[in-house]
Amino acid sequence: MTVAAVDIGTNSVRLLVVSDTGHEIERHMRITRLGRGVDASGCLDGDAIERTLSVLRDYAERISVHGVTRLRAAATSAARDARNADDFVLPASEILHVKPEVVSGLDEAALAFAGATGDIDPAGAPFLVADIGGGSTELVLGGTEPAVAVSVDMGCVRVSERHLRSDPPAPAELEAAGAMVDELLDEVASGLPGASARTFVGLAGTVTSLAAMDAGLRTYDPAVTHHRVLSRDTVADLLGRLTSVPTALRRGLLVEPERADVIVGGAVVLRGLMAHFGFSSVLVSEHDILDGLVRSLVEDVK
Repeated sequence: MTVAAVDIGTNSVRLLVVSDTGHEIERHMRITRLGRGVDASGCLDGDAIERTLSVLRDYAERISVHGVTRLRAAATSAARDARNADDFVLPASEILHVKPEVVSGLDEAALAFAGATGDIDPAGAPFLVADIGGGSTELVLGGTEPAVAVSVDMGCVRVSERHLRSDPPAPAELEAAGAMVDELLDEVASGLPGASARTFVGLAGTVTSLAAMDAGLRTYDPAVTHHRVLSRDTVADLLGRLTSVPTALRRGLLVEPERADVIVGGAVVLRGLMAHFGFSSVLVSEHDILDGLVRSLVEDVK
């Protein structure tokens, strides 16, 4: 049995194909920015929909080549927020031959937690897992299972579109972005005792890109970034380097140059999380909602 999962996010679309023994066959990521402008307009843009559908057509061919028997596709923040989500979901269903699930923030959080903690020593529990997406950030506290989960409307695209309009961002814009993160975290703090966690785990493109930048990588290598540890001082230093140059030069600092226009927003979120909950370091994970989706398919068969 071969299974696959597709994660359709605000910023990127990703594919994971796994064999029945759990061996990873393929993992891909393409930035399509499905959620561009959704925060302001409340609707998915036609060009963004077509970019994303084009990637799904490529993924569908790969899925067919591998003889995938079970597929699960999840659409997250952009599709949750858009009034015209069906303009994307319906053609995507025809391409993939399964209907993408527009998952709730809490379901997204649980899937991310399952994917991220599956290969971490349980001695490090309890974990606070932060999945910093394009439109939202999912926060999950737990040990072997999630205990508390929240979804917060702050992500690299949303923060960037709301506050970071200059290139490079002006100090006042960075301050406003940081204030947005602090305010939203204050709203969820009473129900999420994140400071009680022993290990802070960071997921998704912002965090892995910062890890690659810290490692000095010129090409992406998840073997280097997976479970790399970034200190709070390192995160602050990387954010400073990213904000010191315009987007055109920022591209040269990243192994995924397409993230250059939104990674500052994501780094502001990560910095805010570490400060708010008092973490001195973050454990970077390459495993996230994709792995959680695949894990759910495999466990259903057992």
